[in-house]
Amino acid sequence: MPRPPGRTVPKAKPSRNLTGPAIRRIRMAASPKITQEDMVGRLARQGVRINQSQFAKIESGDRPILDHELAAIAKALKVPVQVLFE
Repeated sequence: MPRPPGRTVPKAKPSRNLTGPAIRRIRMAASPKITQEDMVGRLARQGVRINQSQFAKIESGDRPILDHELAAIAKALKVPVQVLFE
């Protein structure tokens, strides 16, 4: 069905990181589940200052992730960094 003139289809916004969905999947699959707040605490103990809102944006792909943050997240989840790219 053709679109009415002057209307455009909104484009999906590009992800700002590739690892967010894997971080969420691994976090939620942990037993017991790890909350975002738990992750923020684990990261803080490693010297990485991210709040819950920023962490949620990382998982959704809306916030870029720095290399040292990615390493700390992998350590907090007890997985190799490479697993976050799967």
